[in-house]
Amino acid sequence: MAIKITECPRDAMQGIHDFIPTDVKAEYINLLLQVGFDTIDFGSFVSPKAIPQLQDTAEVLKKLDLSSTNSKLLAIIANYRGAEDAVKHEEITYLGYPFSISETFQLRNTNSTIDQAFETVQRINELSHKNGKQLLVYLSMGFGNPYGDEWNTGIIEHWAGKMVAEGIKNIALADTIGIADAEQIGSIYPNLCRPFPNTEFGIHLHSTPDTWQPKIAAAYQSGCKNFDTALKGYGGCPMAKDDLTGNIATENLMAYLKAQNEPTGLNMDKFQEALGYSDRVFGDVL
Repeated sequence: MAIKITECPRDAMQGIHDFIPTDVKAEYINLLLQVGFDTIDFGSFVSPKAIPQLQDTAEVLKKLDLSSTNSKLLAIIANYRGAEDAVKHEEITYLGYPFSISETFQLRNTNSTIDQAFETVQRINELSHKNGKQLLVYLSMGFGNPYGDEWNTGIIEHWAGKMVAEGIKNIALADTIGIADAEQIGSIYPNLCRPFPNTEFGIHLHSTPDTWQPKIAAAYQSGCKNFDTALKGYGGCPMAKDDLTGNIATENLMAYLKAQNEPTGLNMDKFQEALGYSDRVFGDVL
């Protein structure tokens, strides 16, 4: 399997207080679409009160040029209503749902218990199939949580198994707050994948700027071929905010893969162009 990179401008933008103009968002995502990423996590269909920065996702989508890209679009949803809005758009391939194995965080993030969230997953999965979409489930707080909620690898494997039993083919193991270390990643990721060979597992890691390398190395050496990153490491979850913890920077992942002689097939001229334009989008966030 070739390396797949999901570029996450949505995750990078969502916690920024000052509203980024719709045209600027669209121009940036159009540049990313030309780079050749497998998927662009471009927006979300959630309450504007919860994530005001992304209230213009439908308007951004109208401005995207998909005529000369193979990249697929992913939109985040947090409930069934958001999924109903997302499936109306034929341009979207994936609906991404954050399923937390921490009860506290699930309540904070989607205002539902874990059991209620699983019922939502079942309904959204059915809706996705009816509308030609694929549901991607994030197992968030996958490496522990700061709330004192029970956590162990058995819980992760339990919920992964239930997702697979529902026919969900795409699952991402997510470190929502950047607490995973290389040893955890190297142990949990391959053991999670092994029982489910027909399911595609990705990894969505958050990190401080100086701790990314051992995390990426552990994931790669554990067989991970599907990474979520964001240019310059912007982003993080506003529901579990730590100003020092953002996404893994895409350029860091690229440097690591180059050192492993791992081809990505990306257009590096467009990559550099998008990297330069990101300063206009994010300003002095970091």
